[in-house]
Amino acid sequence: MKFPVEALLRAPVELWSALVCGAMSFVLLFFGGELLLPRSISYIAAGAIASLGCYRFVGALYILAYQVCLSQSLPWKLSFARIPKQKGFLYLGSGFRWTYKHTQRLKDTELPEAQQYLTKNWMRLIENLDKYRAKRHLTKPETQHSMSGNPRLQGVELRKRSVWMNSQDRVGHTLVVGTTRVGKTRLAELLIAQDIQMGEVVFVFDPKGDIELLHRVCTEAHRAGRQDQLYVFHLGYPDVSSRYNAIGRFSRVTEVATRIANQLPSGGSSSAFKEFAWRFVNIIARALHELRQVPDYRKIRQYINDIEPLFVEYTQSLLSRTQPAGWAAEVKNITRALNDRNLTSALKGRDPTAVALYKYVQKKNIDDPVLEGLVSAFKYDRTYFDKIVSSVGPLMEKLTTGAVADLIAPTNSDDPRPIFSWLDVIRNKGIVYVGLDALSDTTVAAAVGNSMFADLVSVAGYLYKYGINGEKATYVAPPKVCIHADEFNELIGDEFIPLLNKAGGAGYQVTAYTQTISDLEARVGSRAKTGQILGNFNSLVMLRVKELATAEFLTKQLPKIEVRGLKTSSSASNTDTNQLSAEFNSRTDDQLTLSDTPLLTASNLMGLPRGHAFAILDGNNLWKVRFPMPQKSDSFVHNNIEGVFEAMHASYERRRQHPVAQPNTSMGSSARIHN
Repeated sequence: MKFPVEALLRAPVELWSALVCGAMSFVLLFFGGELLLPRSISYIAAGAIASLGCYRFVGALYILAYQVCLSQSLPWKLSFARIPKQKGFLYLGSGFRWTYKHTQRLKDTELPEAQQYLTKNWMRLIENLDKYRAKRHLTKPETQHSMSGNPRLQGVELRKRSVWMNSQDRVGHTLVVGTTRVGKTRLAELLIAQDIQMGEVVFVFDPKGDIELLHRVCTEAHRAGRQDQLYVFHLGYPDVSSRYNAIGRFSRVTEVATRIANQLPSGGSSSAFKEFAWRFVNIIARALHELRQVPDYRKIRQYINDIEPLFVEYTQSLLSRTQPAGWAAEVKNITRALNDRNLTSALKGRDPTAVALYKYVQKKNIDDPVLEGLVSAFKYDRTYFDKIVSSVGPLMEKLTTGAVADLIAPTNSDDPRPIFSWLDVIRNKGIVYVGLDALSDTTVAAAVGNSMFADLVSVAGYLYKYGINGEKATYVAPPKVCIHADEFNELIGDEFIPLLNKAGGAGYQVTAYTQTISDLEARVGSRAKTGQILGNFNSLVMLRVKELATAEFLTKQLPKIEVRGLKTSSSASNTDTNQLSAEFNSRTDDQLTLSDTPLLTASNLMGLPRGHAFAILDGNNLWKVRFPMPQKSDSFVHNNIEGVFEAMHASYERRRQHPVAQPNTSMGSSARIHN
């Protein structure tokens, strides 16, 4: 029978009735003859009363277990080799669906009369057991970790079950929010481990370059037998890093200039210089593209500083294809006839061959859009272009200085470190870990990260049109691409938005991790754009947060419910009408009250224990989840960067000896994707 008000925070009075029933059944069982009862009747009566006693005893145990669970929350560690698996679902941990019943129970724990059942001897008992275990096994007590946060949020439900996320919902993308040191990256390890074990294409973006996350990716790749499919790109450890040309692959050549110019400031007067820089970089990129050369940061920097060699090379190539055989002799004649006194100030001191080619194409009036751009850059004074592209110069210096330049502008064919591209990794169902080392150099990390996302969007467009096998082959739908973006606020930019709202059909499913909603707004600089980004996440997992606006992002999506309470009223009245005695009547009433309250409040989210979260899944269903932490011993490589170095170098050597066959597709040159 269900009562209007649930009473679980009280003394376990069922123990007394259970004790009485136990004594009565004992007497009937062994002394039934003394009570003049037939043996059969005494046995039946003893069994019936014992059953009632057991029922009451179970009820008492439930009360005690409930009160204990409200007072403690111990850490939960699990070997990732034993993660439960279910086809078509992703395991999140243990928990329950949060309903009005749990809001009611949580409200009951705040009543003053309930505190004695929450804080009496359970805390002291847990601490003593923890100290005893530490003394016996010489381990450090875990009490401080166990009592982090409010354990009542998990203890309001005793019947826990496994919580699963439907894989079909992941195409709608997932947002994970949590403040620092509450287990956000460890949750990422759990999800990444499952994606790797299921054989999916996995891309992990880690701006910090967390060594534990890198170690987890390497461990799970080894566990799944996919270590030779793993690429590690790490700006902080160039010796072990794979190489990647951040601007070498594109659908349209204009993407090269966009990826570089997007790293420049655009506010106020800077927007005009950004547009000039975009145009100048685009001229260089188009010329390299027509010359069948792969653009990279080194070449862009070289020709920004001196565009004459590119102008000469492209013009000679164009004239050899379009002009009669005598053009070279005519250019030589112009070169011999040059006189500095007859040249404009912008052309004085220039290479004579370049000036002669300029005069020749001006005379012939050759119609070529790429040549027109190069001519416009060449004919003006050098200092003019130095001013308008001054903003892009420092950026290119940062991207092409030191060992990092060999990673993002690879040119050495003898280097054993592999060069990867997103499309090739997707075709081979590979794994890529990207450590951007943003703590050391934010500018380089942002530039490389945004270029990678722009490249991924370009690849998504290609997969939309042609499938995984390419333009001239039979269309085959692309595989799922699981993109995990840790510290999402460090990566977000204009390149990331189309990745969220347009790339789902290409199999992209993004799981983004960030600390607060305000971090996103500060990054993109617009509340409207922040709302546009957040509106593309269909699933939300929120750990402990400390910002009210972030907590309300979840709580405002939930309905309000009615919470029940008891209101006690007492009264007394005199009944002696003759005033000859002291007789009176008294009355005490318990009145059931109803009040509207949110299903979950912001303060609840701010009090979550470490490793706990609330999740909105399957539309608008709210789940309380506790996810497992990885065990330190759960690894196949050394738990340090040197061990990762050794494993990656061994993997590179195996790839050189046994290269993976690439699909036969009509990709053309490695510098472009056919439109």
